[in-house]
Amino acid sequence: MAGWTTRRWLRTGVAVTLVVLAVVGSLSVWAMARAARMTDELVNTRTPALVAAVRLESALVNQETGVRGYGLTGRTEFLTPYTQGVKDEKAAMRRLQSLLAGDGRARADLARVRELAETWQGRIARPVSAASAEEAVPLAKERAEEGKAAFDALREAVGRQQARLQEQRAVAAGSLREATTLRNWTLGAGAAVVLAVAVLVSVALRRGITRPLERLGAGARTVARGRFDQPIAVTGPADVRQLASDVDSMRTRLVTELIGSEESRRLLDEQAADLKRSNTELEQFAYVASHDLQEPLRKVSSFTQLLQRRYGGQLDERADQYIAFAVDGANRMQVLINDLLTFSRVGRVLNDHKSVDLEKVLEHTTDALSVSIEESGAEITHDPLPTVVGDPTQLGMLWQNLLSNSIKFRAADRPPSIRIGVTRSGDLWEFTVTDNGIGIAPEFQEKVFILFQRLHTRDAYPGTGIGLAMCKKVVEFHGGTITIDPDHGSGTRVVFTLPVAEVPEAVPEERAAA
Repeated sequence: MAGWTTRRWLRTGVAVTLVVLAVVGSLSVWAMARAARMTDELVNTRTPALVAAVRLESALVNQETGVRGYGLTGRTEFLTPYTQGVKDEKAAMRRLQSLLAGDGRARADLARVRELAETWQGRIARPVSAASAEEAVPLAKERAEEGKAAFDALREAVGRQQARLQEQRAVAAGSLREATTLRNWTLGAGAAVVLAVAVLVSVALRRGITRPLERLGAGARTVARGRFDQPIAVTGPADVRQLASDVDSMRTRLVTELIGSEESRRLLDEQAADLKRSNTELEQFAYVASHDLQEPLRKVSSFTQLLQRRYGGQLDERADQYIAFAVDGANRMQVLINDLLTFSRVGRVLNDHKSVDLEKVLEHTTDALSVSIEESGAEITHDPLPTVVGDPTQLGMLWQNLLSNSIKFRAADRPPSIRIGVTRSGDLWEFTVTDNGIGIAPEFQEKVFILFQRLHTRDAYPGTGIGLAMCKKVVEFHGGTITIDPDHGSGTRVVFTLPVAEVPEAVPEERAAA
């Protein structure tokens, strides 16, 4: 039985309980049925039969009294009790025949009473009652002795019948009392057995299932509080013991993993310290680049430009070319440093989150790009733009880089046409910036978001290759994603998402901006 599972214990306990309850229930039903049968016999047979026998006797006495009075006086009013007695006798006889149908001795007594009644009625009652007043008196005197003997025999038979019915009723009453006592004892015993079974089941569940599970739960909670060195108690049925063993194995595995995680955390702390030190150095580099490095660069740029203006055309052609190279390199270096500074400030310096109306941000961006838009003849249309939570400066840089790229990388044979779309997808706004420019080849659609990644020479398209990397950093800093739509055909479609503000504002109807 040590290998029994909880299910087997429960099945066995339920089966034994059902058998005990079935036996107790059967005994109770039998006792109740027996008591009901005794009650039915006493109430519906024995007592009514005794009552009918008494009524039969009363009817015969009424007949004898009426006949005797008529025979003594000759007055016909004495025949009224006789007539009523005859009717009552017939009714009592029918009732007794119905009630004593299954009792042979009682039917024999009834037959004897009927026989004696017929004898008395045939010799005395009917002849006297049928005679006239003058004839009834002498006839009654003549048969007085015979009539008395016959009626005494009849009353003796009725008395025997009543005595036997009284005895049977007494026996039935005694049997009813015994059946009632047996029923009460059976029901009491059944209740006691049910209570005992309930107590046994409760104790068995407590010892065999509840208490082991409580110990297992207490051990698991102890481990959950950090006491990984505390072993789990293994008790109870086989499946509970197996569960406890599995939990203890999990505890052991957690101890092993915890030791490894502590080592990993130590290494991570060291790496975090190194990373923090590296970030500090990068910040120092940004400071140097923004102050110390730009100042000599401006001097180089200023003096090379001055040299170009003053001595341009006075030296040979090669010298003019060298001076132009120096001026261009200094200018590009200054632009590159400024772009790097702007890129490094995203999420570090520029981090002023508030409610931002993208309609206004786009309007400011198109104003800033108005010269490029007019020179290129670009047409910019957009859906109604929502209000989001973010940094307005960064979101402005996002729109400026996306729109300037669409204008810069336009097709030579047509003016730029830029369409800004927006749809809501759950908790995100999905924006699309679609143009009809030169497009991006599929193999470069992931690389364009890498810092300094360029697909064209500086002579064809100026720039530092930071624009889309800046867009990716801004979007990801705001909790979104940005990609190039690979299924778009002509031109380029940039798709990016931004979280929906907690209280989104109503957006105006669609409008276009040139």
